[in-house]
Amino acid sequence: MNLAALPDLRAGRNPRAACLADDGVVLDNGRFAQTVRCAAGALAARGVSAGDVVAVMLPNISTFVVALFAAWRLGATVTPVNPALVPSEAGYQVSDAGARVLIIDNAGTDGAEAAAPRVLTARELTDHPPAAGPAADPAGDALALLIYTSGTTGKPKGVMLDHANVAAMCAMMIEAMRLTDADHSLLVLPLFHANGIMAGTLSPLLAGGQVTIAGRFSPTTFFDRVEASRATYFSAVPAIYTMLADLPPQVRPDTSSVRFGVCGAAPASVELLEKFQSRYGIPLIEGYGLSEGTCASTINPLDGVRKPGTVGLPLPGQAVRVVDAAGDPLPAGQAGEVLIAGPTVMRGYLNRPEETAKTIVDGWLHTGDIGRLDADGYLTLVDRAKDMIIRGGENIYPKEIEGVIYRLPEVAEAAVVGRPSAVYGEEPVLFVALNSGAELNVDAIAEHARKNLSKYKLPMVITICDELPKNPIGKIDKPALRKSLQSAATSTA
Repeated sequence: MNLAALPDLRAGRNPRAACLADDGVVLDNGRFAQTVRCAAGALAARGVSAGDVVAVMLPNISTFVVALFAAWRLGATVTPVNPALVPSEAGYQVSDAGARVLIIDNAGTDGAEAAAPRVLTARELTDHPPAAGPAADPAGDALALLIYTSGTTGKPKGVMLDHANVAAMCAMMIEAMRLTDADHSLLVLPLFHANGIMAGTLSPLLAGGQVTIAGRFSPTTFFDRVEASRATYFSAVPAIYTMLADLPPQVRPDTSSVRFGVCGAAPASVELLEKFQSRYGIPLIEGYGLSEGTCASTINPLDGVRKPGTVGLPLPGQAVRVVDAAGDPLPAGQAGEVLIAGPTVMRGYLNRPEETAKTIVDGWLHTGDIGRLDADGYLTLVDRAKDMIIRGGENIYPKEIEGVIYRLPEVAEAAVVGRPSAVYGEEPVLFVALNSGAELNVDAIAEHARKNLSKYKLPMVITICDELPKNPIGKIDKPALRKSLQSAATSTA
């Protein structure tokens, strides 16, 4: 499966068939292939060739997908950059990935632009004569994507996914979701996420279907897009399904075209799944995965027994194991760390061999998530990685926020924990203790955070304490802080 040649292949088969659309652009197969060749020409003119890295910092627009295939056409690697990152965060990723070119929507993202040798706007990318010659045919172990994920040390890590990883992931999704050339994906998740790229874009395109990019999600207009596009499926996070399930009763959309919806990125309650399905008649299939596994590792079967509350069975070609602290497999029903093996396991973290060696052991990806398998092989997630907060599908690592707060000289201790949110599932809250004699108010801390963190990472509440609780070995006792939040919520209920 040569992903780089897919635009040409689709155009050769049926140039007039629908391919890709967004809020303002509609591309058939022929036009899509031509646009990709023009973008490849623009990248080549800026010195991009096989082995280089192209950073794509675009919102959810068709040009993102064009840039992806244009880079692959030249044999280059793509690192998607979240447009919501502050300049220092985006600049770090561009620099760490060693990007030769940064593609942006419009000029003005200072930090990221300064870190890139060359910058291209979305308009400049497609306003260029087409590249000559056929698409590259990258080897399976050639790097296709560098997906950045936050680490417990606070610095994001580049997850190296090669073309074999991506091809295997798409093949598994096509089989599991029964995708054909009649399918139409409505993309509402961010394209800088593995899910948006794999489940929402590449899999339907490889199956011969089409993709409509919905742009910024809005619960009030979502079903208008469903009706207008006649989409057959979409993938979303529990926060989105919660907003849709809570729409006013008079909202009664035509969902007859939709075969199913995929729910992932964070645990969803059985009540939410049943509420959404009973209201709209759309089956929801829960899945589980992470960037280090290319996207997904388990999914409830589309045709077969779906067990609400579980994240389903391993995708075809993958294996899931639950082990104890010694690494020994546990029997059904017992909780332990979830391990994953198969052709979708990443090559490793960019320039981080020690962390790679800790994460991939004897071919098994150690997820850090706690779960249990039932007698039928369905996986239930019991807990997440120790401290990670999932806010509306976005992974937030407390140490990254804490690292920013510790830059304030008045701060002696900082701790971030998650508290429940009816809309987003969870949200970060910050506890701070000051150095003796220091003076600092909540507003000053909040302003410092706004300057250095993306909006979704900002603490919802900041509490200044005389001191933070400690466990017997002197470390900050985060379980005690979580309990204090629960107690406060109970007392105000």
